[in-house]
Amino acid sequence: MNRDIQERLRFFRSFLANPRAVGAILPTSKRAVRDMLDMANLKQARVVVELGAGTGVYTEEVLKRLRPDARFLAFEIDPELVSTLSGRFNDPRLRIIQGSAEHVEEYLEGEKVNVIVSGIPFTSLPIQVRKNIFKEIAQILAPDGVMVAIQYSTMVQRDLERYFASVRRRLSPLNVPPAFLFACSAAVPQEANKR
Repeated sequence: MNRDIQERLRFFRSFLANPRAVGAILPTSKRAVRDMLDMANLKQARVVVELGAGTGVYTEEVLKRLRPDARFLAFEIDPELVSTLSGRFNDPRLRIIQGSAEHVEEYLEGEKVNVIVSGIPFTSLPIQVRKNIFKEIAQILAPDGVMVAIQYSTMVQRDLERYFASVRRRLSPLNVPPAFLFACSAAVPQEANKR
């Protein structure tokens, strides 16, 4: 069985085991991945964080675009998907972390993040977990940084607009299911400080 089919099966099993955390039955299409990453300047980024790395469809494309001296932290909570990522990638810029997006700052050694790439299904998460993640993102994002995120509805846009001064949205109609791509910048400091 080829790697793509194996990864799709692994992703589907993870979805069945925890649909609220995984959020989709299939990994994001390569076209949607490229479209979303085009909304951020990865070539200039020194520190990149991926939230909800899954089987690595974003991870692979991010690595292609990163500069040689960049630092890349990929977070995933599902142990089976972490195992997939660890077996798939061997790049000195990449550190795969089994952990929640609520605790990214603990791994940054005081650095701010230039680009955050999120595959987290925000609307599926418990409200407090979602708030914790948004506060964490607003806290760790560099002043000129951007978070790009994929979602399968626009329901999260109101939340995003509370934490970011600028929220852009585009549709990726050929993804299965069709997806909304968000680019968020200029974190609102008062929201980040409400802990």
